Amino acid sequence: MTRIGIILGSTRPGRNGEAVARWVHQIAAQRTDAEFELVDLLDYKLPHLDEALPPSLGQYTQPHTKAWADKIASFDGFVMVTPEYNHSTSGALKNAIDFLYGEWNNKAVGFVSYGSVGGTRAVEHLRLIAGELQMADVRAQVALSLFTDFKEFSVFTPNEFQVESLTAMLDQVVAWSTALAPMRAR
Repeated sequence: MTRIGIILGSTRPGRNGEAVARWVHQIAAQRTDAEFELVDLLDYKLPHLDEALPPSLGQYTQPHTKAWADKIASFDGFVMVTPEYNHSTSGALKNAIDFLYGEWNNKAVGFVSYGSVGGTRAVEHLRLIAGELQMADVRAQVALSLFTDFKEFSVFTPNEFQVESLTAMLDQVVAWSTALAPMRAR
């Protein structure tokens, strides 16, 4: 069965991302074409990148890196839930991505973003990063506005059409993750 990790990319106290990621997981878990697991960056306590060698060598020395690598390696694809901070993704998500290399390769990734303009600028940056990591980023995405999908900018109340956007993105992530399986088997 195809395994998809839903990565909660914010560690900020009072983060909106937790409600968003739980919503993604709740909808995804109803599907029968893949298994979905919520992965919270808070559970991994990753410091600023502290590995001496480049991640592309895969020679990790730190226990936290090895645990993170094992978790990411266990998935066939990903959904990254990201806030938009200063026209980009969160530092915590970027740092977590930068710890690894081979564990990301030949896997699909889709994005759920939120912010004042739907978090779309954060996703633009993540798409560039995904390309460097040899990931297949899918076209469909979910862009949640702090003005229309949250009450008072903090209580998550997604518009109904967002479920359709999420379903389309999940369809693509599962299809691409499955299609890339022979690449990962090498």
